[in-house]
Amino acid sequence: MTSLHLMRAKAAEHPEQFWAPVADSLRWQKPYEQALDRSKAPFYRWFCGGEFNICDNAIDRHVDAGRGDQLAIIVDSSITGRKEQYTYNQLLDEVSRLAGVLSNHGVNKGDRVVVYMPMLEQALFAMLACARLGAIHSVVFGGFSAKELGKRIDDAKPKMLLTASCGIEPKGIIEYMPIVRKALEQCAHHVDSTLVWQRKRCVVTLESREYDWREEAANADPVGCTWVRGEDPLYILYTSGTTGKPKGVQRGHADYATGLVWSMENIYNIHAGDVFWSASDVGWVVGHSYICYAPLLAGATTVVYEGKPVGTPDAGAFWRVIADYGVKSLFTAPTAIRAIRREDSQGKLVEQYDLSKLESVFLAGEHSDAKTLDWVNDKLGVPVIDHWWQTETGWPITACFMGIDDAPYKPFNSGLAVPGHQVCALDDRGHPVGAHTMGNIAIRLPMAPGTLQTLWLNDERCEEAYFSQYPGYYLTGDSGHYDEDGFWHVMGRIDDVINVAGHRLSTGEMEEILSEHPDVAEVAVIGVKNRLKGQVPIGFIVKKSTSKNDNETIKAQVIEHMRDALGALAVFKLVTVVDKLPKTRSGKILRATMRSMADDTPYDIPATIEDPHALDIIKAGLRELGYPRNQELDISIVEHQTKDI
Repeated sequence: MTSLHLMRAKAAEHPEQFWAPVADSLRWQKPYEQALDRSKAPFYRWFCGGEFNICDNAIDRHVDAGRGDQLAIIVDSSITGRKEQYTYNQLLDEVSRLAGVLSNHGVNKGDRVVVYMPMLEQALFAMLACARLGAIHSVVFGGFSAKELGKRIDDAKPKMLLTASCGIEPKGIIEYMPIVRKALEQCAHHVDSTLVWQRKRCVVTLESREYDWREEAANADPVGCTWVRGEDPLYILYTSGTTGKPKGVQRGHADYATGLVWSMENIYNIHAGDVFWSASDVGWVVGHSYICYAPLLAGATTVVYEGKPVGTPDAGAFWRVIADYGVKSLFTAPTAIRAIRREDSQGKLVEQYDLSKLESVFLAGEHSDAKTLDWVNDKLGVPVIDHWWQTETGWPITACFMGIDDAPYKPFNSGLAVPGHQVCALDDRGHPVGAHTMGNIAIRLPMAPGTLQTLWLNDERCEEAYFSQYPGYYLTGDSGHYDEDGFWHVMGRIDDVINVAGHRLSTGEMEEILSEHPDVAEVAVIGVKNRLKGQVPIGFIVKKSTSKNDNETIKAQVIEHMRDALGALAVFKLVTVVDKLPKTRSGKILRATMRSMADDTPYDIPATIEDPHALDIIKAGLRELGYPRNQELDISIVEHQTKDI
């Protein structure tokens, strides 16, 4: 047996014995009292009691160990051209002074602080300063509408809000203060004060209860860490809910730190002094885990990047950052790689940079098709690992393990289950299904440390959403299958499995087949209602910029290819070519919204949408195919939009 198999067996049979040494490697002011509290299942708690602080472990511990002069944060904006670097000593000064500012404004242990920031290092300072005080931060993606920001304020009930004067996108400046002020006006909850980081391109006049970040920090005394119990809440991160009320995922200090530390060494092979770049945003879970906390807990250097994979200035932006800073491991979303491949399919821009320090690329956030994985592997010449996790889990569920020498590896899958996660595929009745059989993916409880503790102030909703369908399991909401060696293939959300004349088909598998066509850059497949067959698939294709074939030729070829791959049972006859797909800002394709448009059922435009006008493009494509059937789309996209979006 490999060491990974031994780890997984020990973590399953004796979880406390497996995880305790990892927690013990962190710094505790007082040791935890209980490794795993099972008394309130399914709400398990790891590393309860004691005195701990994740900020102490992410910064102070390294300074005290003599590594204060090592780089902690590299800042690079391909939009403004700004570049900054911070050592661990400098990070400690910034964070401890900001904690002093928060303390001066009455923020104490257990209070909530909302952080509404663009991709600036100050966003990390804010998160760490809250943690330092034992306050609970709730980061909201910068640019969210006033309505959505207000919902999160009313749920978290923060004492203070930290923001910037603006965000800067390739298309121009997004002023934050009008959004913040409108949100605060609409809220039932009263926020005591707002701290504003003024950016040079958009300096605002501050109003009542608004304070200048730089001035406040210059006059504040640095403060030390407030010790909290190991299981005390660290943050609330809101994820979309189906009821219109966001779900606030709650995570603790010590268990989160434990999971992240293990992952950096064993999954990403990142150690003190290495440069790790997660090309995401602090508003998402990837930003929390792998821009802020995990790299710093490991004593590594993290990159804070303000820019896009293409257009800032070109499809070589990622390769420049990797070359300039000697990045050892890149973590990004498949959609970013697809965008790069669409603009530079021959990889000519890759050849312009020295990427010799790069050892691995990790993809997550959406199903990665084999063609995308193969392209980036071919151009970069390093392992490309598609691993799978969720906002709720905080770190990977399945992965390949760059830090474990004898760990098995296979390309074109989502990896093996991480120790501590007993992953299985279940049918609708809760019975396990065998290898190569599609099922609903669930994880046997208790899960590994670092996963959600509950939903903020809503145990009932948490239990209903995640633990009720399969008692004793966490329902991931994703579907997929595993092979004879235990490697998982996560195909998409459970809702993305369609029923065509009694045959269960994965739209993720169909997308992978379509993406094999040489002219296809991106693709989405949805299932739409059909009176005769229940559902039929519709394909949406985005062509590569280098494609020379006309749309009709490509459509005919992909329909034939789908029939060859899946047979006539797929009934794949409907496909349209579009200029772009509607996505969230984190790169997820809005399949549910597209499905509602095709079925002519009510829908709301998600607050996380990157470009609302992409829905107009989908509407035109659906009309080309005759959808909705026998009726016009009677609700225009414009009527769905508000000025907030």
